[in-house]
Amino acid sequence: MRKAQETTLEIDLKALKHNFEHLKSKLDSNTKFLAVVKAFAYGSDACVIANYLQDLKVDYFAVAYVNEGIALRAAGITTPILVLHPQAVNFKTCVAHCLEPSLYSSKILKEFIGFASAEKLHQYPIHLKFNTGLNRLGFGVNDIHGIASQLKKSAVVKTKSIFSHLAASEDLNEKEFSLNQIQSFKTISEKFVKAVGYKPMLHMCNTSGILNYPEAHFDMVRSGIGLYGFGNSTVENKNLKPIASLKTVISQIHHIDKGESVGYNRAFKSELPVKTATLPIGHADGIGRQYGKGKGFVTINGQKAPILGNVCMDMIMVNITNINCEEGDEAIVFDAQHTSENLAETVNSISYELLSAISQRVKRIVLK
Repeated sequence: MRKAQETTLEIDLKALKHNFEHLKSKLDSNTKFLAVVKAFAYGSDACVIANYLQDLKVDYFAVAYVNEGIALRAAGITTPILVLHPQAVNFKTCVAHCLEPSLYSSKILKEFIGFASAEKLHQYPIHLKFNTGLNRLGFGVNDIHGIASQLKKSAVVKTKSIFSHLAASEDLNEKEFSLNQIQSFKTISEKFVKAVGYKPMLHMCNTSGILNYPEAHFDMVRSGIGLYGFGNSTVENKNLKPIASLKTVISQIHHIDKGESVGYNRAFKSELPVKTATLPIGHADGIGRQYGKGKGFVTINGQKAPILGNVCMDMIMVNITNINCEEGDEAIVFDAQHTSENLAETVNSISYELLSAISQRVKRIVLK
């Protein structure tokens, strides 16, 4: 195992393959797999991840915004790409790069059909998002008649899929709510097919939906966090491998006397002599200020070193009083053993937030 010489994010493609194959094993052979690679593939490297998954024959990709899809096309991705939250101002570039928009309201559907008509498109693939309880984006069941009416008036677009999103699929205490969502989506699907006269693909399951609700796999499933190594439960985490390891090094060691302070605003004041290490990583790299004042930690030579005082923009200081280490030694922020989920929990956050916050200035190293 290589040792870090600077702040780096290591991306383990073997772990990615393991996670993909594990999740695929939960599906019927004819169920398609959509890989969610928005937010730089959850803070890793979207182009690297997507190219690797494309080689593994993933069926679809999803991004949040059009510019993310454009970056994938520029990196050689030819697999279909669903844009989950397109804006009307980006329709032209969306179509120019063969990206497929998710349309979620009467306003944006009308706008896209108007654009497609002006561009003289023919059966351009669109995806329709239905709200079944997340209450974030999506049409309601009462919108189906209006949607069908708009679609039948023009041949410029064709519905490739209709989909929804489970709100609490990881929480088995909310099973009744999830089952109600699934039933609502089935009802919506039946009404939509009847109204438009053909059946598009249906998809609803996220990672936890894949694992907990096989009855809702439908024609395709979507996985984000599962590909990156987390199953939203202790049991499922054991079957997955975190793909990202964030490492840094000790830049300098200080000996702090009793009564001295460390960092901005003197947020740590020593009641005893302590030894500290300064590391070249801070809130501009994705380690938010909430991890300071002893909440967050790194691991040095197998031992936990709590963050002292406030997190700086480019640095953190950690307590190494009882750790045998030297300047230049490696410090692990998170890896497969000391996971991002464990670190995020120290500030009542989740792995998604910590991973997606890792700055693009952090050097990426791909382990093949």
